[in-house]
Parts: sequence; C-alpha cells; structure tokens
Amino acid sequence: MLNLMLAGAIAMAPTPTAVTLPSQPAPLQGTMLAPDASPRAVAVIIAGSGPTDRDGNSPLGVTAATYRLLAESLAARDIATLRYDKRGIGQSAAAATAEADLRFDAYVADAKAWAAEAASRAGLSCAWLIGHSEGALVALAAVRTPDDKICGLVLLSGAGRPAGVVIREQLAGVPEPLKTQAFDILSELEQGRSVAEVPAPLLSLFRPSVQPYLISWLALDPASLIATYDGPVLIGQGTTDLQITMTDAQALKSAQPDAELAPFEGANHVLKVAPADRSANLATYSAPSLPLAPGVAETVADFILTRSPGL
Repeated sequence: MLNLMLAGAIAMAPTPTAVTLPSQPAPLQGTMLAPDASPRAVAVIIAGSGPTDRDGNSPLGVTAATYRLLAESLAARDIATLRYDKRGIGQSAAAATAEADLRFDAYVADAKAWAAEAASRAGLSCAWLIGHSEGALVALAAVRTPDDKICGLVLLSGAGRPAGVVIREQLAGVPEPLKTQAFDILSELEQGRSVAEVPAPLLSLFRPSVQPYLISWLALDPASLIATYDGPVLIGQGTTDLQITMTDAQALKSAQPDAELAPFEGANHVLKVAPADRSANLATYSAPSLPLAPGVAETVADFILTRSPGL
C-alpha cells in the first residue's frame, strides 16, 4: 500500500515546462510549473541581485534552491509559477548586453514581459510578481505605471530604503580612508555622475563599466514606489535575515499602510530556518535539501488566492 501511495504522489507531481521568451540580443529562458488542473492563479518569481538563476542559485556559493522550492510549494496549492534566468545568467547567458549598456529598467522590462507570458500560458487575465531581494525592487518598478497583466506584488526579503543607504551600512566596517572614498563615489553616483578614478580595492563595486547600472539603480526608492501603488501587496520578511531587516519591511509598510506585512519568524534571507549566528545562518545558503521556513509558502499562497481576480 505504501509503495502505491508513493507511486501516486510521484505521478501527480507537476512537470516543469521549458519556456522561451523572445528578446534581444537573444531569447530568455525560464521554467513554468503548474498544477495538473487549471491553475487558480499564476505568479512570476523574480530573482535577486548578482548571477542568480531561476532556481535561486548562484555560482557565488548559493545553492539554496529557494525559488524552485517556492514554485513546488505553490503548485501544490493550485498556483502556477514561471521562474527564469535573468539575461546574462544560466540559459539566458546569450541575452547579455555589454555591462556598460545595462540599466535597471532592462530587468523591469523583462519582468513585465514574463508576466504577460505567464498570464497567457495559464489562461488567466494577469500574473502576480513575486520579487525576492533585489527582485522586490524590480517588481515595484514594474508597477510604476499601470499594467493590467500584473495582479499584485509579493515582496520577499526586499529593501525598504534606497540602495545607497543600505550600501553605506554594509561599508560601515571598511577602514579609512577607503570608506570615505567609497562614500564619496556613492554620493557622485547618486547624483547621476560617473567617477573616472576608482581606487583599486573598490573596483569590484564601482568599476566604470558598472557605474551606469548603479546610477539607474540608486535612483530608485522602494518606499516611494510602494506608496504610489494601489494594488495588493504582501511584504514578507524573515527575522534572522542578515542582509535585509525588519526595519526595511516596516519602512515599506509605513509607506503603504494597505500592504500586508508578514514576519517569518526564524527565517533568513533565503527563507530557510536559521539562527542569528552568522556562520550557521550562511550555511543554509548551500542547503537545497532544507525546506522553506514554515509559513513562507503558505502565507504567499493564501495572500495570492484570496486576492486574485475571479476567486
């Protein structure tokens, strides 16, 4: 009997479908995961910063598979998802542009295109945007102008303050005079001005080729963006996140009182249960077998299903 039950469970597991989205200079690649029956809703999962792929993994040592685990959990609750490799990453590597030509709005345009694609494939009027980390800012920027293909937003581990504020906090421990030099460069970029001379130790962060992207990113204020959006928003934030804190979540909530705030007790940046201890917390970043923290998928699913059109 047990073997039959296991076989049935395996048979009912949704099958991932490869999805190609036309783009220049090359198509973008993603994965759609849908329940066997017609989905009650569909969502696009937007990855965080850096070389993060559709599953939530990165060659920089992150193998938590957060986005795959979330997609699987949502499919079990009749919500289809479409997650994708950002341009220049994974199977979307050929879609990369020269670093000097990249702007934050390129990621925004991609997210909006994926939302329209997801809604069409699911046979629904609109798709939700689930943005994680920097992906939350992409989601917020995607609704600066009304878009009837976007049902609403789920912001997970997203900054509530401008990137410049967060970067200064992260650089607080850098020794002088390097810290002052970094802050001066940051101030210039925030004013929309590039910096030709960058000290060698700061090139990885402020190299000239990445400055146009940084300028486009630093200009965005997540609190201002959420304040002007009148659609449904869920703000999900782990209490043991080492990168983004409840201060950010509260800033978003304060800017948009109609948003729903969901603290995930004991969850870290990759939405796994983790202690505050830094080394133990970071160890979960390379633990794909570790499930999502209790309540994460359930909260996201309940929010989407109670606010989707026609449900």
